[in-house]
Amino acid sequence: QVQLVESGGGLVQAGGSLRLSCAASGTIFRSNVMGWYRQAPGNQRELVAGITNDGSTNYADSVKGRFTISRDNAKNTVYLQMNSLKPEDTAVYYCNVRTSDTWRRQFNYWGQGTQVTVSS
Repeated sequence: QVQLVESGGGLVQAGGSLRLSCAASGTIFRSNVMGWYRQAPGNQRELVAGITNDGSTNYADSVKGRFTISRDNAKNTVYLQMNSLKPEDTAVYYCNVRTSDTWRRQFNYWGQGTQVTVSS
């Protein structure tokens, strides 16, 4: 029911910046977490950052101080501002939404991913 459309990936030089966007359509219940994961070739998918419906955030240690996650609840959109990018940030970035309804049924949705490549 929920579709996540990601944008903003690309190729940048080390030290540069990118801003990822993820727009959700469909029903997102009030209780939810929106976040970003990434996966490099040969590696497992890892959490980059997450943000709850009330604005609480969580970041991977490797991106603290460089990345900022934010959201616009009215637009059901989550953003990831990535500054001071490093080659090790190169990965496919996936948008994720976890949400629960009134009866505590949980739903999990994924975007199709957007490539971020950081050159040396």
